[in-house]
Parts: sequence; structure tokens; C-alpha cells
Amino acid sequence: MAGLEERSHVLTVPTPGKGFVNFTQAIGAWLEAIGAQGGLLTVFVTHTSASLTIQENADPNVRVDLLDALERFAPEDHPYAHHEEGPDDMPSHIKSMLTSVSLSIPVRAGAMTLGTWQGIYLVEHRAAPHDRQVVLSYIGRV
Repeated sequence: MAGLEERSHVLTVPTPGKGFVNFTQAIGAWLEAIGAQGGLLTVFVTHTSASLTIQENADPNVRVDLLDALERFAPEDHPYAHHEEGPDDMPSHIKSMLTSVSLSIPVRAGAMTLGTWQGIYLVEHRAAPHDRQVVLSYIGRV
């Protein structure tokens, strides 16, 4: 298609351990820096024990309840066959499989078309802090 350009970038998202890390602003700043106008943004996490989600950014209790639900789906005290990397590793793989590793977000007038209460989160499933790599790929008008 004429007039469309592609841009990509890798963000490093530090995590404090298990939980949600809102990095919506970092993505918005990158879109602004490249002059994105209208197109499609893909966000992809390059890890098997972390994931991505678009979730409510107003009430932090939503994220507390979501973490609780994920813990019930994949508890650390289950006798998993894969246990070489610690008790939180296999549950982290399960949680990552249940959630998303890739998001597609439309961009209009230079901004992501998120709802009023939506934010983009990296979900850390491991107990220890990590630096997670997130690939941003934009195709559209600049």
C-alpha cells in the first residue's frame, strides 16, 4: 500500500516480580517520537513466563483479583514435571499461555485507540524481578 511505513522498537520493561507493570505511556511516547498518524501497532513480549494484557487502569483491585485468579489456575504447589527452574517457572508458562504474548492496537490521529479505563500491562509471572523485552511494530502513516 502506498504511503504506509513500518517502524519497530524494543522496549525494556523492568518488573518488580509478580504483578502488572503499566507501560502505556512508554508506548505512547514512542508512537509520538516516530510521528505515527494512523495504522496498526503490534506489541509482542519475547518471553515465555511473562505476558501482555489490556486491562482497567483505574481500580488497582482489578489487577489484584486477576493475579489471584491466575494463581488459582496455576498454583506453585502443584507437582509439575518441569521444576528445574524453580516452583514459579512452570506456573508462569501456564499463565503466559492463558493470557497473551501479543496485542494489536489501532492507532488513529497519532494515538492508540484505547478505551477510557484501559492501560497496556506487562504481566510478570515470576517471583523475581526481570528486565523484559517488548517489541513494538507499527505500520501506517507517519
